[in-house]
Amino acid sequence: MAEISNVVLVLGGYGNFGKRIVENLTDIEHITILVAGRSLVKAQSLVDELTPVARGKLKPCVIDITADDMESRLKSVAPDMVIHTGGPFQGQDHRVPQMCAWVGAHYIDLADDRRFVCDITGLDALAKEQQVLLVSGASSVPGLSSAVIDHYCQQFSVINNIDIAIAPGNKAERGEATVKGILSYTGHAFSVYKNGQWQDAFGWMEPRKKDFGDIIGKRWLANVDVPDLELFPSRYRVTDSVRFQAGLELPFLHLSMVAMAYLAKKGWVKNWSPLSKPIVKASNVFMPFGSDNGVMQVLISGLDRQKQRKTIKWSLYAPGGIGPYIPTLAAIILARKLLLEQTAADPVFGATPCTGLFSLSDFTPYFDKLGIYQKEEAFG
Repeated sequence: MAEISNVVLVLGGYGNFGKRIVENLTDIEHITILVAGRSLVKAQSLVDELTPVARGKLKPCVIDITADDMESRLKSVAPDMVIHTGGPFQGQDHRVPQMCAWVGAHYIDLADDRRFVCDITGLDALAKEQQVLLVSGASSVPGLSSAVIDHYCQQFSVINNIDIAIAPGNKAERGEATVKGILSYTGHAFSVYKNGQWQDAFGWMEPRKKDFGDIIGKRWLANVDVPDLELFPSRYRVTDSVRFQAGLELPFLHLSMVAMAYLAKKGWVKNWSPLSKPIVKASNVFMPFGSDNGVMQVLISGLDRQKQRKTIKWSLYAPGGIGPYIPTLAAIILARKLLLEQTAADPVFGATPCTGLFSLSDFTPYFDKLGIYQKEEAFG
């Protein structure tokens, strides 16, 4: 990988995901972590909280990614690495990663927006010229989801279907940016690979109930738009379908979202995302109900190396409210590789979605430490 970085700028550093990334990186010596956002008070509060246990330096930093002086602010702090957690990424352009390349900084984001992640390759030539690595989607999708499929795909001669589902617990912390991103496509069409061809699906529709077993049981699911839907059909040469769904634990909340999707599909509501604040506030009324247990599941089906039918089901269970850590792990793993692997023979430069940059085994120490556990089942 690239040479060691000294200054790490975390955009949205005191937010739902940013604070977890900052906390994880505090044990690395000889780096300065800039906790950045629009609020100096919030940034300073996190710095004060973590400084007593940090081996490196922590500093607050005021940066607004939408401001006209963003580029000059970036140059003034001269980061070697930027971790962008400031969603929602729906509707954002690539000015932040582009500016990072201009100032010679590696860039990692937690984007789950399909266009933002898939189109990062448009900056590939610039990134290589500037000798930096720009990575988009270092989160549950496609960072972790692709690592899971990479781990198992060699067992298949043909992959017919990939079916991915995420079901967080109702008591899990939820950020407004995440909700706003989901609402932006609720009831709106997006392209999916189904029955061997590209066709439209609609956000938060096609509800189904799935039994995840173990600590989860049955949960409702519905369509969500993620980069995996575009990346995986070609990456894994899928012959039939790639599906991705997510759900809310409480049936009342989940089916309310399905109804909202129906209203948007009919055109009676243009876009639900401007109402993200009151929707989050209303959903928080129901926080005492349900559980704090979440799950992610990946089903891969096709033909094994002997041309026999094979299905692998990989499940990741997150008990006790630790689910919100999972979207941060891919970014943490990648950041630590860049920060600590100083002597790689072939540095990786370019702009790419977060696929093929690490293995599923890289996640295992983090899963173990957090109390997250995996289960694997194979069927003929």
